[in-house]
Amino acid sequence: MAGNEKWSDRLTEYLPPRGRKVRILATLGPASRTPEMIGRLFRAGADAFRINMSHGDQADKAEVIRIIRNLEVLHGRTTTILVDLQGPKLRVGAFAEGSVMLETGQAFLLDLDTTPGTAERVCLPHKEVFYALEVGSRLLLDDGKLVLRVTDKGETAIATRVEVGGVLSNNKGLNVPDVVVPLAALTEKDRSDLAFAVDQNVDWIALSFVQRPEDLAEARRLIGGKAALLAKIEKPAALDRLEGILELCDAVMVARGDLGVELPPEAVPPAQKRIVETARELGKPVVVATQMLESMIKSPSPTRAEVSDVATAIYDGADAVMLSAESAAGDWPEESVSMMDRIALSVEGDKGYARRLHFTETKADPTTADALAEAAFDIAKTVSAKAIICFTSSGSTARRIARERPAVPILVLTPKMETARQLGLLWGAHAVHTKDVGSFEEMVAKSKRMALRHGLAKGGDRVIVMAGVPFGTPGSTNVLHVVRLTGDELKGYES
Repeated sequence: MAGNEKWSDRLTEYLPPRGRKVRILATLGPASRTPEMIGRLFRAGADAFRINMSHGDQADKAEVIRIIRNLEVLHGRTTTILVDLQGPKLRVGAFAEGSVMLETGQAFLLDLDTTPGTAERVCLPHKEVFYALEVGSRLLLDDGKLVLRVTDKGETAIATRVEVGGVLSNNKGLNVPDVVVPLAALTEKDRSDLAFAVDQNVDWIALSFVQRPEDLAEARRLIGGKAALLAKIEKPAALDRLEGILELCDAVMVARGDLGVELPPEAVPPAQKRIVETARELGKPVVVATQMLESMIKSPSPTRAEVSDVATAIYDGADAVMLSAESAAGDWPEESVSMMDRIALSVEGDKGYARRLHFTETKADPTTADALAEAAFDIAKTVSAKAIICFTSSGSTARRIARERPAVPILVLTPKMETARQLGLLWGAHAVHTKDVGSFEEMVAKSKRMALRHGLAKGGDRVIVMAGVPFGTPGSTNVLHVVRLTGDELKGYES
């Protein structure tokens, strides 16, 4: 929508509300960077797109962003873009022969010497690790395939014993799960990529390897309010300060890739449950990510275990579920999105879904806005309303309503395009960029028209309307109104 309540002349296929509450975040990559494939993913059910800055250059990313934004014009629906910063990845140096075999039980040295490595030693070009490690700390190499235990340490060398051996090759990643490493949250590459993302007017910026609330401060300052900030929880240290991190970000991601490397596998499901529950309690969107439909990288259908994994996240009330390599580099990107869409619709159609969804208690804060959001949830059930419609400039009213997880869709009407786009990661929200209203009568009339236009209600149905008076004042939600539609509200308006 262009904001003037008329469909764009360039509209080729209007995409109505999805018919499901959970959002789908699809990663783009080599298998899905053409206009044709991105459009197919959007139509198949992708509500938001992730752009991973660990791969490719900024010029390529700018073209992908342009393609995504063009979908708004073609389909009459706002798009949501999340740029994922690479973060401070720890890696060992290179070996003289390209790789070595580390035998279980042998001694192995990590040092600051840049000479090519051998089977006895290799360079670790990260001084911060030397300061943080303690005797007894574990070091995980190559996504946890090899495990070292620190036996001694100095200012320039760390002595270890190999607990799980294997082949170690050039520049493999290193994880330090037992201590907080005092690394800067943003590398020089991250700062460049963040500036690029802000310049491209993306909607969300994801910060990788967050360990503590302080890690968010510089990113927040550099973003300058021009995008929302998502913290990726992939370090055990972040779990120890989860509430503080959630207070300082706009959303979180359960990044099960590195989290699954640094935690024992059996510890990941409880961690996921805790992150989702805490985020919901605090009213922050939460994304569950990594290996959700992993087998669909090569197969046109997932395993039953993968389907159950996606379903569990949806039953727990996650705002969004994410596809990684499945949509970015797999053989079946469109089918992966379609499968996730079908799983979500099946779960949300389960008669027990609402009961399971509300296992997490979300207590309202002592504010008028929270009281009205809680009341809207109850009133919608009592009067069988078909939708909750809210007018918002910042998106805060929509987030408060979504926190209650109502059974009906949330139609969000906002005069700010950036707000409409950011809400693509919010559970149950269908955001529309449109002109603001100036009076109570205009609010009621527009609510009725929009409910009909977007297929959320018909003549004789009731909808709930929430807004703030005076209109156009952020954070002033103080009106809740129930209206009944006649079905004639679109007469005289172009549909």
